[in-house]
Amino acid sequence: MYGYIGKILLVNLSDYTHEVRDLDPEWARDFIGGATLGARYLYELMPPKTHVFAPESVIGFVSGPLNGTKALLGARSTVVCKSPVTGGWNDSSCGGTFGPNLRKSGYDAIFIKGKADKPVYLLVDDGKVEFRDASQLWGKTTSETSQAIKAEVGQDTGIAMIGPGGEHLSYMAAIINEHRAFGRGGSGAIMGSKNLKAVACRGNAKVTVKDEAALVACNKECIAHGSEGGMGEAVVAQFKSTGTSAEYDSCVMLADAPIKNFAGVPDDMTEEQARALTGMEMDPKFKIGRDGCTNCYIKCGARYKLDTDKYKTDNASRPEYESLGAFGSMLLNGDAETAITLNYLCNQYGYDTLSFGGTIAWLMECYEKGIFTREELDGIDLKWGDPDAIVEIAEKICHYEGIGVPLNLASRGAARALGKGSECLVTASGIEIPMHGARFNPGLARIFQYDPSPGRHIKGGRGVPYGHRPPEVKYNYENTGKEDAEGLLEWELTDCSGVCGFGNFLLAPWIAKKMVNAITGFDYTDEDWVLFSYRSFTLRHAFNLREGFRRRDFKIDGRAVGKPPLEAGPLKGVTVDNEKLADNFYSYLGWDVETAVPPKEFIEKLGGLDFIIKDIHPEQVS
Repeated sequence: MYGYIGKILLVNLSDYTHEVRDLDPEWARDFIGGATLGARYLYELMPPKTHVFAPESVIGFVSGPLNGTKALLGARSTVVCKSPVTGGWNDSSCGGTFGPNLRKSGYDAIFIKGKADKPVYLLVDDGKVEFRDASQLWGKTTSETSQAIKAEVGQDTGIAMIGPGGEHLSYMAAIINEHRAFGRGGSGAIMGSKNLKAVACRGNAKVTVKDEAALVACNKECIAHGSEGGMGEAVVAQFKSTGTSAEYDSCVMLADAPIKNFAGVPDDMTEEQARALTGMEMDPKFKIGRDGCTNCYIKCGARYKLDTDKYKTDNASRPEYESLGAFGSMLLNGDAETAITLNYLCNQYGYDTLSFGGTIAWLMECYEKGIFTREELDGIDLKWGDPDAIVEIAEKICHYEGIGVPLNLASRGAARALGKGSECLVTASGIEIPMHGARFNPGLARIFQYDPSPGRHIKGGRGVPYGHRPPEVKYNYENTGKEDAEGLLEWELTDCSGVCGFGNFLLAPWIAKKMVNAITGFDYTDEDWVLFSYRSFTLRHAFNLREGFRRRDFKIDGRAVGKPPLEAGPLKGVTVDNEKLADNFYSYLGWDVETAVPPKEFIEKLGGLDFIIKDIHPEQVS
C-alpha cells in the first residue's frame, strides 16, 4: 500500500499478548488516519458503554499518512480513547517525534486494552513487541522516564509517556512526547489505569510514497509560500521567531484571551503584565535554543533555561499561547518565571496545561468568594496574581498532596468531590474551555459545546480567525450553518493526515490534500474530500451516539457564552446564542435538530459508514 506500512498492532496488557492485523485498504481510503482511522478501530474494538478505566477500554496511537515521509510539518499523530472527563469520544493530537517513529517501528497504529499486573512500558522495535518492566519508572517524571528508556533501548526512540499525573488517574493527565503533549481529555489517565508507563517506538520501516516528485513539489510550494514575497512570509517569520506566544498580549487586550477565570476584563491587567509573557520579552531572558517537530523547517518552539530559587533546569520550554493564557491572564499573573515554571511542571508531571490553569483559576475564584477557606487550601493564601501561591498550589496538584488530590479531578470533578464551587465553573461537558473565548468569537461556541471532542478550539467550524470580523457580522446568528459546516472540511483533513494544525496558515492553502494524494495515490477529488470530512465528523459523533449521548447531554457553562454577560470591558453585554448556532449547523447538515442524530440517508450518502446505522437507527435495519 502506498502511504502506509499496512500493519496494525493490537495489544492486550492483561495477558501480555499481541496480534498483528493487515490494514484494510478500504479503511485506509475511507478513514485515512489519525482521529478518523482511530475512530473506526475504536468503534470495532471497544464494546459500547465500556467503563473508561475497565480493562476492556481501548486507547489507540494512530499515525497519519504524512508521518514518516518527507512532507513538511507532517509529524502529528493522534491518541484516541474514551474520555474520563466526558465519558464520550476523545482525540488529541501531538507533534514532536512520536508519529514518525511509530511508522518506523513497523505499524500505522497501536491499540491497547487490558491492564498489566505491574507497571510496564511497551517497546515496539522494527516490528518486534516487548513488554518491559517499568516498576523503577513508576513515580518518575517524564524527563527521567525518557532518559531511562533511551539509555536502555536507543536515543533514536520516540516515546509517548505519562508522568505522575497519569499514574494518579488525573482527569487532567496528558501523554507527553518530549516537550509536546497529547493534552486534552485525560488520555494520560487511561494509560495510568492500565499500568502502562510508556509506549516506545523505533525502527527502520519506511513508508512507500506513490509520487515522490509530486510530494517534493508540494514542499517547494510551501517554502515559496513562506519565503520572501510569499503570502505567508510575515506569519512564518513570526512563528520562527517567537512561535504562538507573539500574539498573546494583543489577545489579552482584545478580551479574546480569558481573564480572571473568564470573569475579568482587560483593565484587570496592565499591558506591561501581558507583554511580559510574550516571546519578545521572555526569549532574551530565558531562551537557549530553538525546538521543533520532525520535518519542520519553521521550528516554532524554544528551549528555556529556568533559574529560580527552587527550579534550575535547561529542560524547560517556552509556553505556547494556550499555556500562557492558562498561566497568565486566567490567573491575573504577569510574572514570566511563574508561567514558565507551571509549564515546566505540567511537562514533567504529565498534565494538560489548559485544564491545569483553568482548575487553578476556578479555585482562585472560589477562594476569593469565600467558598473555600484558607485552611481548606492547606494554608495557601490563593490570591489572584500571587506567584508564590500559584506555584504552591500547582505543586500540591503535581505531588498529589492535600487539596491537590481532589484538584486532580479537574475543576468540575473537584467541585463534585468537594461538594461546592459549581457556580464558578467554565467548562464544556466538564472540560475547561480553551484560551480563545466564545464571547469574543461566537463561532467557537458551537465547537466547544457540540464537537464530538468537546472543549476544543482547533476543530472544524467557524474557527479562531472568525472572532476578528466586525461585530455586526460575528454576532449575527442567522444563516450560520453553511459556513460552520464547511469549516469542518479542512480541519477533519488536518486531524487525519498528520499535518500540523498551523499548516492551515503556515503552509500553502489546502496543501494537505495534495500531499495526501501524492503519498497515497488515492487521487481524491474535491467532492471526495467533502464526503470524507463529513464522514470523519459523523463517525466521531456516532461513537457518542452509541454511548447514549444526544444533543441535550452536551452542556456548556453559562459564563463561557455570556450568561450572564459581563458588565464592563470590550465584551460588555455580549451573550452568545449558542443554541441557535447549533440549530443552524444541524439544520444545514439535515440532521435532527432536537437530538443531533443524522438520518440514515445522510449516513448512506457519505459511504463507508453502514456499520453505524444498526446502532443509530436500529428500527430501520431489516
